[in-house]
Amino acid sequence: MKEVISTEKAPKAIGPYSQAIKANGLIFTAGQIAFDPATGQIVEGDIARQTARVLENLKAIVEAAGSSLDKAVKATVFLKDMNDFGAMNEVYTRYFPTHPPARSTVEVTRLPRDVRVEIDLIALV
Repeated sequence: MKEVISTEKAPKAIGPYSQAIKANGLIFTAGQIAFDPATGQIVEGDIARQTARVLENLKAIVEAAGSSLDKAVKATVFLKDMNDFGAMNEVYTRYFPTHPPARSTVEVTRLPRDVRVEIDLIALV
């Protein structure tokens, strides 16, 4: 059985997908970008500001599913420019200070709305 997860504290899905799906004790989030649900705008600025917004969106989604970032087991980070890795990692570390999830990081040619970073998570319920 699967459950669709949705919260007003994260950007609404703008296509045929869900913010997250909870199934078999796991939460699978959609990739999140630096979209601020309060303003309806993309967070402008450097990779640090965008990464923080992305992680706040993910935090809101997993909390709406009854979990937390502490229960994240896998993350995938998509960067527009691998030169942003260090600055992204500094912010990422603040959200996962101990026992961070397994992670893959890849550079991609382009991301939605030309943001600098997109991240998705798998977390335990």
